[in-house]
Amino acid sequence: MDTIVSLEEAVQYLRYELDDMEDEQKQEIQAFIVAAHIYLKNSGCALKVDDEMAKLAIKMLIVHWDENREPIGETKKLAYGLQSIIIQLQYCYDESSDTV
Repeated sequence: MDTIVSLEEAVQYLRYELDDMEDEQKQEIQAFIVAAHIYLKNSGCALKVDDEMAKLAIKMLIVHWDENREPIGETKKLAYGLQSIIIQLQYCYDESSDTV
């Protein structure tokens, strides 16, 4: 699946070192990238290739999921800033041929 955030961008945003990561960790981060893309598309967001706000939303989702991996325990809501970005991506942009 084509996404607007690369593995390298996500790893850098998470403040990890790509060279120090195990293959399993890289696969998990890649899965987060794809899941974040799908999450935003399913929310009705227009994800344009060069849209920095869409890239930021994906990166913020990745951080949220990376920090909240436990299947049981305290769940945390999405940050207010991320919720605001998602709303803007849903309603402030026109769907066009540049979307992924």
